[in-house]
Amino acid sequence: MYRPNVTVAMVLKSGERYLMVQERDKLSGEVVFNQPAGHLEENESLLDACTRELFEETGLTATPSGLVGIYSLQAKNGVHYLRFCFYAELDKCEKTQPQDTDIIACHWLTQDEIDTSPLRSDLVRQCIRDAQSKPLIPLNYLHYQVDA
Repeated sequence: MYRPNVTVAMVLKSGERYLMVQERDKLSGEVVFNQPAGHLEENESLLDACTRELFEETGLTATPSGLVGIYSLQAKNGVHYLRFCFYAELDKCEKTQPQDTDIIACHWLTQDEIDTSPLRSDLVRQCIRDAQSKPLIPLNYLHYQVDA
Protein backbone atom coordinates (compact mmCIF):
# COMPACT_ATOMS: atom_id res chain seq x y z
CA MET A 1 0.00 0.00 0.00
CA TYR A 2 1.29 3.45 -0.94
CA ARG A 3 2.04 5.90 1.87
CA PRO A 4 4.03 9.13 1.68
CA ASN A 5 6.81 9.76 4.19
CA VAL A 6 5.51 12.26 6.76
CA THR A 7 8.20 14.67 7.90
CA VAL A 8 8.39 17.73 10.14
CA ALA A 9 10.73 20.70 9.96
CA MET A 10 11.38 23.84 12.00
CA VAL A 11 12.24 27.29 10.68
CA LEU A 12 14.00 28.69 13.75
CA LYS A 13 14.88 32.38 13.58
CA SER A 14 16.92 34.65 15.81
CA GLY A 15 17.32 38.25 14.71
CA GLU A 16 18.22 38.06 11.02
CA ARG A 17 19.61 34.52 11.19
CA TYR A 18 18.09 31.08 10.67
CA LEU A 19 19.29 27.88 12.26
CA MET A 20 20.41 25.39 9.64
CA VAL A 21 21.82 21.90 10.06
CA GLN A 22 24.63 20.65 7.88
CA GLU A 23 24.26 17.01 6.87
CA ARG A 24 25.31 14.56 4.18
CA ASP A 25 22.65 13.70 1.63
CA LYS A 26 22.35 9.91 1.80
CA LEU A 27 21.69 9.55 -1.94
CA SER A 28 24.22 11.96 -3.47
CA GLY A 29 26.80 11.99 -0.67
CA GLU A 30 26.89 15.79 -0.97
CA VAL A 31 27.08 17.96 2.18
CA VAL A 32 23.93 20.09 2.28
CA PHE A 33 21.96 22.40 4.56
CA ASN A 34 18.47 21.78 5.87
CA GLN A 35 16.18 22.99 8.60
CA PRO A 36 16.15 20.74 11.64
CA ALA A 37 13.81 18.08 10.28
CA GLY A 38 12.93 14.43 10.38
CA HIS A 39 10.25 11.78 10.23
CA LEU A 40 7.08 11.49 12.24
CA GLU A 41 7.36 8.44 14.49
CA GLU A 42 4.68 6.03 15.64
CA ASN A 43 2.36 7.37 18.38
CA GLU A 44 3.73 10.91 18.03
CA SER A 45 1.93 14.17 17.31
CA LEU A 46 3.30 16.51 14.65
CA LEU A 47 4.27 19.06 17.33
CA ASP A 48 6.01 16.42 19.44
CA ALA A 49 7.90 15.20 16.37
CA CYS A 50 9.00 18.74 15.54
CA THR A 51 10.33 19.53 19.02
CA ARG A 52 12.00 16.10 19.24
CA GLU A 53 13.75 16.54 15.89
CA LEU A 54 14.86 20.06 16.82
CA PHE A 55 16.44 18.74 20.02
CA GLU A 56 18.02 15.68 18.39
CA GLU A 57 19.59 17.67 15.57
CA THR A 58 20.59 20.84 17.47
CA GLY A 59 20.36 20.22 21.22
CA LEU A 60 17.93 23.16 21.45
CA THR A 61 14.37 23.38 22.66
CA ALA A 62 11.83 25.83 21.28
CA THR A 63 8.07 25.90 21.19
CA PRO A 64 6.60 26.44 17.72
CA SER A 65 4.47 29.56 17.41
CA GLY A 66 2.70 28.42 14.26
CA LEU A 67 2.65 26.21 11.20
CA VAL A 68 4.38 27.72 8.16
CA GLY A 69 2.79 25.31 5.71
CA ILE A 70 2.31 21.79 4.43
CA TYR A 71 4.49 20.76 1.49
CA SER A 72 4.42 17.81 -0.87
CA LEU A 73 7.66 16.77 -2.57
CA GLN A 74 8.21 13.98 -5.08
CA ALA A 75 11.95 13.43 -4.66
CA LYS A 76 14.33 12.44 -7.45
CA ASN A 77 14.55 8.95 -5.98
CA GLY A 78 10.77 8.52 -6.34
CA VAL A 79 9.98 8.89 -2.64
CA HIS A 80 7.05 11.17 -1.80
CA TYR A 81 7.49 13.40 1.25
CA LEU A 82 4.70 15.26 3.03
CA ARG A 83 6.40 17.98 5.12
CA PHE A 84 4.79 19.93 7.95
CA CYS A 85 6.95 22.98 8.59
CA PHE A 86 6.73 24.90 11.87
CA TYR A 87 8.13 28.26 12.99
CA ALA A 88 9.71 29.55 16.20
CA GLU A 89 11.91 32.45 17.24
CA LEU A 90 14.62 32.74 19.87
CA ASP A 91 15.87 35.97 21.44
CA LYS A 92 19.48 35.10 20.65
CA CYS A 93 21.44 32.62 18.56
CA GLU A 94 21.83 29.84 21.08
CA LYS A 95 24.81 27.49 21.11
CA THR A 96 23.96 24.16 19.55
CA GLN A 97 24.95 20.62 20.46
CA PRO A 98 23.63 18.02 18.00
CA GLN A 99 22.62 14.69 19.51
CA ASP A 100 22.15 13.04 16.10
CA THR A 101 25.39 11.69 14.63
CA ASP A 102 24.11 12.38 11.09
CA ILE A 103 24.39 16.13 11.76
CA ILE A 104 27.82 17.47 10.84
CA ALA A 105 27.26 20.92 12.39
CA CYS A 106 24.66 23.59 13.05
CA HIS A 107 24.95 27.14 11.74
CA TRP A 108 23.04 30.38 12.27
CA LEU A 109 22.93 31.74 8.70
CA THR A 110 21.63 34.92 7.10
CA GLN A 111 19.25 34.77 4.15
CA ASP A 112 22.12 35.63 1.78
CA GLU A 113 24.24 32.79 3.18
CA ILE A 114 21.35 30.35 2.78
CA ASP A 115 20.74 31.51 -0.79
CA THR A 116 24.34 30.66 -1.74
CA SER A 117 24.54 27.33 0.14
CA PRO A 118 23.78 23.84 -1.19
CA LEU A 119 20.35 22.88 0.18
CA ARG A 120 18.80 19.47 0.84
CA SER A 121 15.91 20.46 -1.44
CA ASP A 122 14.14 23.55 -2.72
CA LEU A 123 11.64 23.08 0.12
CA VAL A 124 14.26 24.44 2.53
CA ARG A 125 14.28 27.83 0.81
CA GLN A 126 10.51 27.75 0.20
CA CYS A 127 9.76 27.19 3.89
CA ILE A 128 11.88 30.19 4.87
CA ARG A 129 10.31 32.40 2.21
CA ASP A 130 6.84 31.36 3.32
CA ALA A 131 7.73 32.05 6.95
CA GLN A 132 8.83 35.54 5.91
CA SER A 133 5.85 36.38 3.70
CA LYS A 134 2.77 34.45 4.80
CA PRO A 135 0.78 34.44 8.03
CA LEU A 136 1.42 31.46 10.27
CA ILE A 137 -1.33 28.89 10.60
CA PRO A 138 -2.43 28.78 14.26
CA LEU A 139 -1.42 25.62 16.09
CA ASN A 140 -4.97 25.09 17.33
CA TYR A 141 -5.78 23.94 13.78
CA LEU A 142 -3.76 20.80 14.53
CA HIS A 143 -5.41 17.97 16.40
CA TYR A 144 -3.89 14.77 17.71
CA GLN A 145 -6.10 12.03 19.02
CA VAL A 146 -5.46 8.50 20.18
CA ASP A 147 -8.48 6.22 19.98
CA ALA A 148 -8.96 4.23 23.14
